[in-house]
Parts: sequence; C-alpha cells; structure tokens
Amino acid sequence: MLRQGKPLVVAIDGPSGSGKSSVSKAVAQRLGLAYLDTGAMYRAVTWHCLNGRIDLDNAQAVESAAREIRLEQNLTPGEEFVKVNGITVTGPIREPKISAAVSTVAANLGARAELIRRQKAIIAECHHRIVVEGRDITTVVAPNAEARLILTASEEARLRRRGLQLGGTQTQAQLKEQVLGRDAKDSTVVDFRRAADGVFTVDSSNLDFEQTIGAVITVVRRAVHEDLPA
Repeated sequence: MLRQGKPLVVAIDGPSGSGKSSVSKAVAQRLGLAYLDTGAMYRAVTWHCLNGRIDLDNAQAVESAAREIRLEQNLTPGEEFVKVNGITVTGPIREPKISAAVSTVAANLGARAELIRRQKAIIAECHHRIVVEGRDITTVVAPNAEARLILTASEEARLRRRGLQLGGTQTQAQLKEQVLGRDAKDSTVVDFRRAADGVFTVDSSNLDFEQTIGAVITVVRRAVHEDLPA
C-alpha cells in the first residue's frame, strides 16, 4: 500500500468550475485514499436551513444549525451520499437554489468554524489518509497536509465545464453567477485563488481530465518524494 503506515493527506483548493470534485475523487481512487468534499457540507447546511425556513441572514441561527445538525457523508470516492438528520440529500444539495444560497452559509464565520472542526475530525478518523477538497483546505483545514495544491483554470474553461456539467440548463448569466459570483462571495472569507507558501498550482485550462489527474498525482509524488501509481 502507498506509504503504508504513514499519513497521506492531499489538500486541494480552487475556484468554481476548476474540476476539484471530479479530479479529487479520481485521485483518491487511484491512490487508495478516502475522499471528502467539504463543499457538500456547506450545501447540506444550506439545504437544512432552507428546508427548515431558517433565515440565512440570521447569522446566529445559521451557526446554530451548523452545530446541531447530524451530518453523514460517504467518504469512499465514487459512492457519494449525503444525509442530514437521516434524510438523504445527495441530489437536492446540487439544485440551483442551493447553489445560489450556499455562499451565504460559507461566509458565516460561526458556521464555517463548526464545519472546519468537523472536517479536521474526519481527517483524523481516516487516519490522515484522505483527499480533501474545498476552498480553505491548504491553509486552514489541513495546512500540514503531505501534499497541498490549488487546482485552477481560466475563466473561459471554468464556465464551459460548469455549463457541460449542468447539461446546458443554465443561461450564460446564470453560469457566471454560479461560478464567478460565488467565487467573489467566498473570497471575502478565504483566499483560495492564490497559492500560499509550499502550495503547488495545477492549471488545467489546456488539460483534459486524464491529464489533470496525472498532473495532480505528479504533484503528490513530488511533495512526498515517493514513486506513486500513475
């Protein structure tokens, strides 16, 4: 097994539409690691608030919701499920109304602190053998990860990919709001577009899916100074 008996946390940050989720899942599968989509946690809290008619502008209520909900996630890449208080919300948390509201929850510092606490606990529960992706993983959640990188792409590439992901159901204006608007809102609480010291950058603008996976695995190989499976 890769680095048997040793930690291997791969921390991946990046903007919307950069391919973080799909690439991170594939990397986790190939390296035999667990996988955590931290964005799904923020979406789950958002779903819970909207479903329970909690005012997202009520900072204290949103923070309390983040602390109180029972949140379950499958950490096996390729077998995604998310539950909130026993209710399966894997599909609903990807709906446009959640995408439009999630930045408000992500910008709530109390809710963010609670979810960061949960994320760190999950990393520990996985014996520090996990790929974790999101917005503040390389600097806040796992600043001591064995491999840290930002996965980015040009604005044009990110809009195109998100449009394909949504099956052409969104207008260009809606796509820009989902991708660029969300990035602007989230950047008020965390800098996920500029690599901190010791963080590698992978620009996938001109790479296909397999090439991007290979580039990320190359970064992991370089970071841990080991030969890894391609």
